[in-house]
Amino acid sequence: MAQQEMNWCAHQDYLAADKELNAQWSVTAAEMKRRDADSGEFMGDRKPEHFQTLLAAQRAWITYRDAHCASEGNAFFGGSMQPLIVSTCKTQLTKQRTGELRDLVEFEG
Repeated sequence: MAQQEMNWCAHQDYLAADKELNAQWSVTAAEMKRRDADSGEFMGDRKPEHFQTLLAAQRAWITYRDAHCASEGNAFFGGSMQPLIVSTCKTQLTKQRTGELRDLVEFEG
Protein backbone atom coordinates (compact mmCIF):
# COMPACT_ATOMS: atom_id res chain seq x y z
CA MET A 1 0.00 0.00 0.00
CA ALA A 2 1.38 3.41 -0.95
CA GLN A 3 1.88 6.11 1.69
CA GLN A 4 -0.87 8.26 0.20
CA GLU A 5 -3.33 5.37 0.56
CA MET A 6 -2.26 4.78 4.16
CA ASN A 7 -2.73 8.49 4.89
CA TRP A 8 -6.21 8.37 3.37
CA CYS A 9 -7.16 5.24 5.34
CA ALA A 10 -5.88 6.76 8.58
CA HIS A 11 -7.93 9.89 7.93
CA GLN A 12 -11.04 7.78 7.27
CA ASP A 13 -10.45 5.99 10.58
CA TYR A 14 -10.28 9.36 12.31
CA LEU A 15 -13.50 10.53 10.65
CA ALA A 16 -15.28 7.36 11.84
CA ALA A 17 -13.97 7.85 15.39
CA ASP A 18 -15.04 11.50 15.31
CA LYS A 19 -18.53 10.49 14.19
CA GLU A 20 -18.77 8.11 17.18
CA LEU A 21 -17.51 10.87 19.47
CA ASN A 22 -20.16 13.28 18.20
CA ALA A 23 -22.90 10.71 18.73
CA GLN A 24 -21.72 10.06 22.28
CA TRP A 25 -21.38 13.80 22.90
CA SER A 26 -25.08 14.22 22.11
CA VAL A 27 -26.00 11.52 24.63
CA THR A 28 -23.66 12.80 27.34
CA ALA A 29 -24.60 16.46 26.86
CA ALA A 30 -28.30 15.60 27.12
CA GLU A 31 -27.64 13.66 30.32
CA MET A 32 -25.68 16.55 31.85
CA LYS A 33 -28.51 18.96 30.98
CA ARG A 34 -30.96 16.55 32.62
CA ARG A 35 -28.80 16.41 35.74
CA ASP A 36 -28.69 20.21 35.81
CA ALA A 37 -32.48 20.37 35.58
CA ASP A 38 -32.87 17.77 38.34
CA SER A 39 -30.27 19.17 40.72
CA GLY A 40 -32.31 21.95 42.28
CA GLU A 41 -30.56 24.39 44.57
CA PHE A 42 -27.37 23.31 46.22
CA MET A 43 -25.70 25.23 49.02
CA GLY A 44 -28.03 28.20 48.88
CA ASP A 45 -28.47 29.58 45.40
CA ARG A 46 -25.57 27.61 43.93
CA LYS A 47 -26.00 24.37 42.06
CA PRO A 48 -23.77 22.14 39.97
CA GLU A 49 -23.31 23.15 36.35
CA HIS A 50 -22.85 19.73 34.81
CA PHE A 51 -23.32 20.79 31.20
CA GLN A 52 -21.27 24.00 31.30
CA THR A 53 -18.41 22.19 33.01
CA LEU A 54 -18.57 19.40 30.43
CA LEU A 55 -18.67 21.90 27.56
CA ALA A 56 -15.59 23.72 28.88
CA ALA A 57 -13.78 20.40 29.31
CA GLN A 58 -14.70 19.29 25.79
CA ARG A 59 -13.48 22.52 24.25
CA ALA A 60 -10.21 22.25 26.18
CA TRP A 61 -9.87 18.60 25.16
CA ILE A 62 -10.28 19.45 21.45
CA THR A 63 -7.55 22.07 21.75
CA TYR A 64 -5.32 19.56 23.55
CA ARG A 65 -5.98 16.77 21.03
CA ASP A 66 -5.22 18.90 18.03
CA ALA A 67 -2.06 20.42 19.52
CA HIS A 68 -0.78 17.12 20.90
CA CYS A 69 -1.27 15.29 17.61
CA ALA A 70 0.29 18.14 15.63
CA SER A 71 3.26 17.86 17.97
CA GLU A 72 3.53 14.12 17.30
CA GLY A 73 3.28 14.77 13.58
CA ASN A 74 6.10 17.31 13.76
CA ALA A 75 8.55 14.43 14.20
CA PHE A 76 7.82 13.76 10.51
CA PHE A 77 7.39 17.42 9.48
CA GLY A 78 7.20 17.84 5.74
CA GLY A 79 7.36 14.11 5.13
CA SER A 80 4.75 11.89 3.60
CA MET A 81 4.15 10.14 6.95
CA GLN A 82 3.15 13.30 8.82
CA PRO A 83 -0.58 13.05 7.94
CA LEU A 84 -0.61 9.37 8.94
CA ILE A 85 0.91 10.11 12.34
CA VAL A 86 -1.47 13.01 13.01
CA SER A 87 -4.57 11.06 11.94
CA THR A 88 -3.57 7.98 13.93
CA CYS A 89 -2.98 10.08 17.04
CA LYS A 90 -6.32 11.87 16.63
CA THR A 91 -8.10 8.54 16.17
CA GLN A 92 -6.59 7.09 19.34
CA LEU A 93 -7.33 10.14 21.49
CA THR A 94 -10.83 10.50 20.05
CA LYS A 95 -11.70 6.89 20.84
CA GLN A 96 -10.37 7.37 24.36
CA ARG A 97 -12.45 10.53 24.82
CA THR A 98 -15.56 8.76 23.53
CA GLY A 99 -15.10 6.20 26.30
CA GLU A 100 -14.68 8.95 28.87
CA LEU A 101 -17.91 10.60 27.74
CA ARG A 102 -19.67 7.24 27.89
CA ASP A 103 -18.37 6.70 31.43
CA LEU A 104 -19.81 10.05 32.54
CA VAL A 105 -23.29 8.91 31.54
CA GLU A 106 -22.91 5.55 33.23
CA PHE A 107 -21.69 7.12 36.49
CA GLU A 108 -24.57 8.46 38.55
CA GLY A 109 -22.51 9.88 41.43
